Amino acid sequence: MGNEKLYKIGELAKLADVSPRTIDYYTKLNLIEPEKRSDTNYRLYSDETLSRLKRIESMKNEKYTLEEIKANMQQWSKVSSDDTVRDKLTSLQLHLEQLMKEAKELSPLIQQLKPNQMKKLYRILTQPTAACIEALIVLLGKNPFS
Repeated sequence: MGNEKLYKIGELAKLADVSPRTIDYYTKLNLIEPEKRSDTNYRLYSDETLSRLKRIESMKNEKYTLEEIKANMQQWSKVSSDDTVRDKLTSLQLHLEQLMKEAKELSPLIQQLKPNQMKKLYRILTQPTAACIEALIVLLGKNPFS
């Protein structure tokens, strides 16, 4: 841990733009936890907790339930201890789920496409999708090319 900055609940709340009560609630739900306690028994939170709190708020803004957020956070903590990888995976997952919502909304229009239009759409979407899958594989440390 070394020289890592630790924050009291009020400082953390201000940095994450949430209320101290929200932090208390997330702590009770085990979504976040204090790094340690101060000599005067204040809960102290790390930068990692701040990042986690920001991910939680981002997922809430994407209309995830707290149950879904908790499940996702537990899943990501199993993937890697590297915060950069976890942040990127979370970002990719949120983006993918947003795209899936949009695809469902566009489904009636897609079904009305003519065969040639459908082939063109398929070609346009296939390459970026494959690139995203390859990036996920590399981020997960399962690079088939190494």
